[in-house]
Amino acid sequence: MDAELTALATAGATALVQQMATDGWTQVRGRFAAFLARRRGTDDEETLRGELDASRDDLLTARQDGDEESAADVLAAWRGQLRRLLREDPDAAGELAALEEEWRPAPEGVSVRDVHNSMSGTMQQGVVIQAGVISELTSGNGPSPR
Repeated sequence: MDAELTALATAGATALVQQMATDGWTQVRGRFAAFLARRRGTDDEETLRGELDASRDDLLTARQDGDEESAADVLAAWRGQLRRLLREDPDAAGELAALEEEWRPAPEGVSVRDVHNSMSGTMQQGVVIQAGVISELTSGNGPSPR
């Protein structure tokens, strides 16, 4: 198997297992079950969701018990499944890479938030700035005080 696909299987399994312990698990589980169903040529997403939930239960129990070996087994099992899937269906790599990138945690110290801004009326007077972090503003008079 190509080293690139092996690395992708490892990254995909790692991202999946990390998501098992998050609040967004239900959405991740549904999307990953749909991915597996498409790639395996089955309509039985319910069975796949059950398989994913069983892995999650194993992972959470292992972490609660401080059993790092069992937690590593969950990761190894999904890495193996993804390696087989990519070996049999190399075209799945693009879709798996997109899922892995979406689920990859933000780098340390980086906060990702949704920003929503609503404006109404027909006349806007003044400057509107929408940003997550503003480190410095400059105007014709130089930098503004922080």
